[in-house]
Amino acid sequence: MSIQSQAKMFLSQKRIAVVGVKRKPGTGNAILKALRKRGYDVVPINPNASELEGEKCFSNLREVDRGIDAVVIATRPEVAEAVVKDCVEAGVSYVWMHYNALFGAKSSSVSEAAVSYGRENGLDVIAGGCPLMFGEGADFGHRCMKWWLGVTGKLP
Repeated sequence: MSIQSQAKMFLSQKRIAVVGVKRKPGTGNAILKALRKRGYDVVPINPNASELEGEKCFSNLREVDRGIDAVVIATRPEVAEAVVKDCVEAGVSYVWMHYNALFGAKSSSVSEAAVSYGRENGLDVIAGGCPLMFGEGADFGHRCMKWWLGVTGKLP
């Protein structure tokens, strides 16, 4: 399946959790805010906070009181495998591991072990890129990033 098709399926989900939202500004926070602005019901996940970005924050996906349709992982790669295992246990079908190829490995959430585990357990996993590059409301910077990654062959 193409990244376009995968992104469309991911973004057709209504309730999206963002794992890796922090107390101070970061990638997860930016994704949460942008998805919220696009009209999604967005749930922050961080085991060290009870509230973030004005929302109740959950320590893991299994604690969320209403189901989650999709998850964006904006953590370090070594955390991603545990998050994907939580996705399987929580019945989440769609996972996007954030990776900004323009900034290299320090901005990656992609773990090959997590990708393999997720796919082996029936999850639709997007390993790289950013959901903000796709769909209605993609800002100019993310559209440019998507174009550049496509031209250079780095789009997942």
